[in-house]
Amino acid sequence: MTKNTLTTSFWLLLFATMTGSNEALALAKKVIVTGAGGQTGQSLFRKLLALPDEFEPLGLVRSEASKAALVESGISESNIAVVDVTNRDAVASVVGDDTVAFCICTSAKPIPGELDPDTGRPIFSFPNGGPDLVDWEGQKNQIDACPSGVHVILCSTMGGTDPNHPLNNLGRTIVDEKEIGGNIVKWKRKSEMYLMSKEKSDGLIYTIVHPGGLINEKGGQRELTIGVDDDLSYGDTESRTVPREDVAQIMLESIRHPNVYGGRSFDLRAKPVGEGTVTTNFETLLDACLTGDKKNCDYSLGVTM
Repeated sequence: MTKNTLTTSFWLLLFATMTGSNEALALAKKVIVTGAGGQTGQSLFRKLLALPDEFEPLGLVRSEASKAALVESGISESNIAVVDVTNRDAVASVVGDDTVAFCICTSAKPIPGELDPDTGRPIFSFPNGGPDLVDWEGQKNQIDACPSGVHVILCSTMGGTDPNHPLNNLGRTIVDEKEIGGNIVKWKRKSEMYLMSKEKSDGLIYTIVHPGGLINEKGGQRELTIGVDDDLSYGDTESRTVPREDVAQIMLESIRHPNVYGGRSFDLRAKPVGEGTVTTNFETLLDACLTGDKKNCDYSLGVTM
């Protein structure tokens, strides 16, 4: 399935929604969301579930406990699957030819532990898998599972142009002058570059979203700012944050508008409530913010693993 085929399927799906054509509706609306038990992934998953005429979402979670929590919250068990993303075959088993979009919201999760006697700060670790396993091998497995034509929307993070970004220090130690663990932003950037390479080799469509600092506040109440390369001059705001719900909305709109968001990699922040105009037009958002040659992030900047 080519990019043109995916775009055609989108318009057929839109037509079906307007006309009630069950045949057209069945064409292409299966969307997979990984990390559906996490905060950002769950927000996207619930948004998709709330639009049954447009989407047929399948949420992937890491454990039976995560699945049970979602079921207890009212989500049907038929919409959830327990899949270890570090298991290549397990991921591939849930992706079919009817999959239109694959949304990656998985990430290694740092957990604070005992205090460092020298700095007095907590020492972080990744008990459920480090960035090399989750943000590289796990994301690579997810990308490889997608057949040609699938739109892969990857939720990453800002900070990729800075090798010394503080997030890279979490869970990282030095043993015999060699770095061990950590480097989560570097591993994420490696996955991003791998996804972009699959556009040419396997015909995948990609959208890469780099959110700023994630906050648990209500979405749909702010003007969203699109930028590139961690440059805070975009959008006339010093804000470095964005609500998770707004990140999820951008990912949903990427599915709706593959012709707009396909082949794009960008940063996402939000102005404080009350500043600017609340973003409602998602079809023009990217080009309204990114003009001239700066259409995508520059991957010659920064360092990967």
